[in-house]
Amino acid sequence: MKTFINLLLLLLLFSPQLVIAQTDTTSYTKVFTFKIDKDIDPAMTRRVKLALEKAEEVGADLIVIEMDTYGGAVNDADEIRTMILNSEKPVYVFINKDAASAGALISIATDSIYMAPGASIGAATVVNGADGAAAPDKYQSYMRSMMRSTAEAKGRDPKIAEAMVDEKIEIEGVSEGGSVITFSVAEAITHGFCEGQYNSIEAILEAQGLGDMELITYTPPQTEQIIAFFLNPAVSGFLILIIIGGLYFELQTPGVGFPILASVVAVMLYFIPYYLNGLAENWEILVFFIGVILLAVELFVVPGFGIFGILGIIGILTGLVLGMIPNQNFNFDFVPAGDLFTALLTVILASIFSVGLVFWLTPKVNEWGAFKTISLAGTQQRSEGYTSSFYADTLNGKTGVVHSRLRPSGKIEIDGEIYDAYSRGDFIDQGEKIIVISTEGTSLKVKKWEG
Repeated sequence: MKTFINLLLLLLLFSPQLVIAQTDTTSYTKVFTFKIDKDIDPAMTRRVKLALEKAEEVGADLIVIEMDTYGGAVNDADEIRTMILNSEKPVYVFINKDAASAGALISIATDSIYMAPGASIGAATVVNGADGAAAPDKYQSYMRSMMRSTAEAKGRDPKIAEAMVDEKIEIEGVSEGGSVITFSVAEAITHGFCEGQYNSIEAILEAQGLGDMELITYTPPQTEQIIAFFLNPAVSGFLILIIIGGLYFELQTPGVGFPILASVVAVMLYFIPYYLNGLAENWEILVFFIGVILLAVELFVVPGFGIFGILGIIGILTGLVLGMIPNQNFNFDFVPAGDLFTALLTVILASIFSVGLVFWLTPKVNEWGAFKTISLAGTQQRSEGYTSSFYADTLNGKTGVVHSRLRPSGKIEIDGEIYDAYSRGDFIDQGEKIIVISTEGTSLKVKKWEG
């Protein structure tokens, strides 16, 4: 009996099924990593969203975020926090130096926090984008509630999380009133906001017994790199130049097609990258197109330079500026002053440069051989026999009678011939005598003859 039991144990130990099962847990288990290494803004929100979708696509079993950020926009931090909390896969964060402000909120939302030597976490007070001063209490209250609820969801001390936002909260043995909490590695480990200190993600996995796992590092797709290229302010300025220049040349030579096509393509290349990154909202794009419509009304429906033209230009420039910055319905409290200045400077300089280029280029365009085939580039001088008059100059000074009442336009009869005519604003009854004072245009200009 004892011999039989020993044989059975040997069979179980060397069973092929057990060997295969062990191979499955090592060779096919995947760890997916990506970085949050810039300001928390709409572009970073998009990166995190795409990274989490990619992790789901490759069937990752664990997600590790490498974090190094000083923070950013509260609304974007909330969006990223929510995505992490809703993740079906466990999410770790490796704080490689800094997880401040919005970065602290995102870190607390993960299942495990690890930190590099010299790293820190905390200082989550909400500040405005203009001067870096503390934002009004309604924003601080919102941030406190998010920090508190996130810490509770992950089993961390909610009071400490709140004290990372509010300097008035004092926790015995942890912080004193008058300063927000910022933890070093040792302090974070002591108070349950860090699971350990490591030099790399690989060291973390090794310590967790996951050294044999397949490590997949997220690389943004080529399309994201193209989008990032068009988000460059210099490229945006060049596109603005094409937009304004294309609109001008199309209005000068209606029907050519190429200038307006170039302008439309430039508009798409300008707004689509900002839209995909959550910067350009639908209403901001609508403001731009309303501006274009108002400008067209000014040029074609009510010629002159009045209210429609001014509103059109304002609408175009406003749409271009707002599309570049993450404002919330004209609320610029959390828009970094540098971003706002860059957007304004880009649009203003590009507009001025495009107007100057238009004035410089317009006379030269008429000299291009290709352009002469689609437009009338020459001028018709009176000295060469050209005239704007529909009638011969011999009618000037002729007298006649009103054939149908001038109110102030109508018809007159001269030497038995009927002509279109108009007065200088006077009404002249049928049968009264008139004299022709101008033959310019397609109608004769007349006045009542007193002779």
